[in-house]
Amino acid sequence: MRRVAKLSAACVATAALALTATACGSTSSDNDNSSSSSGDGKGVKIGLAFDVGGRGDRSFNDSAARGADKAKKEFGGEIKELTAKTSDTEADREQRLSDMAEAGYSPIIGVGYAYAASMTKVAAKYPKTSFGIVDSVVDAKNVDSITFTEEQGSYLAGVAAALKTKKDHVGFIGGVDVPLIKKFEAGYVQGVKDTNSKIKVDTQYLSHGSDTSGFASPDKGKEAAQGMLDNGADVIYSAAGSSGNGAIEAVNGVKGAWAIGVDSDQYSIPGLAKYKNSILTSMVKNVDLGVYDFVKSVHGGKPLTGTNTYSLSKDGVSLSTSGGFIDDIQAKLDAAKKKIVDGSVKVKTTP
Repeated sequence: MRRVAKLSAACVATAALALTATACGSTSSDNDNSSSSSGDGKGVKIGLAFDVGGRGDRSFNDSAARGADKAKKEFGGEIKELTAKTSDTEADREQRLSDMAEAGYSPIIGVGYAYAASMTKVAAKYPKTSFGIVDSVVDAKNVDSITFTEEQGSYLAGVAAALKTKKDHVGFIGGVDVPLIKKFEAGYVQGVKDTNSKIKVDTQYLSHGSDTSGFASPDKGKEAAQGMLDNGADVIYSAAGSSGNGAIEAVNGVKGAWAIGVDSDQYSIPGLAKYKNSILTSMVKNVDLGVYDFVKSVHGGKPLTGTNTYSLSKDGVSLSTSGGFIDDIQAKLDAAKKKIVDGSVKVKTTP
């Protein structure tokens, strides 16, 4: 998912970016949330332009960060991070990417579909810089479009929900009502209904269109989940960035209810440890794999370009098994996975 906390224009001028690798986000409340870590001066200079939520969202952005961290550890170099705000304009996003390019960062990775338009413009201005974008496609010779089959992983989450519900009533919470998150909903609902057509599925989105606050509002996630629980749902899947943390908290307060995490294996996230026994599984979207592969290709002198899709068959998406809560239904989940991989089940990308 959305795989997506603070807001506004780029916090570092081009010259400052070129001269320093220290954090700048704390200098002004109007600046990007930014941080940087250096290696040995060699290796790769990785620029990470996060979606809202940034590093520490325990979900989508953290997965991207893990991929960059692994690459830095393996190849050396440094990472520069800038984080989007919910009030961002296209000009803000363009400035963020341009500042990194001017400072010599390459590759530069836009973490989230919101960077598509700005990356299209900036990549054209800096043809010698390697750019990557997660969850969207930018048609340019120097861009790696890193995409995932979220609907396939979400289908398996739906199967799990259908097999675990005791009330034949489950829920789905989407962060923002956009085509990407609709893929999560579509797969989940199809997986539920293919398993048991009688199960009721509640759906709710936390924000719409250009309002990306739904990816960074745990209070909204908690309220939405609480409403579904009060309405009788006992398994809730959230594809909502850090807002999903609030949903998990709400589920944890109801005996017998389950939360399904997203993007990262949320059972294993330290910040969610007190809720882990309520996390049935997580639909893991291996953004870290896509980011690492891209950085590795740049380091090796042959940057990936075009569209590279990480599917269920390539372990681009999967269900986590941490906690052992789906061990009893694993055989049925494996059977469902096999049908998707061999093509006998076609998973929808729209509800």
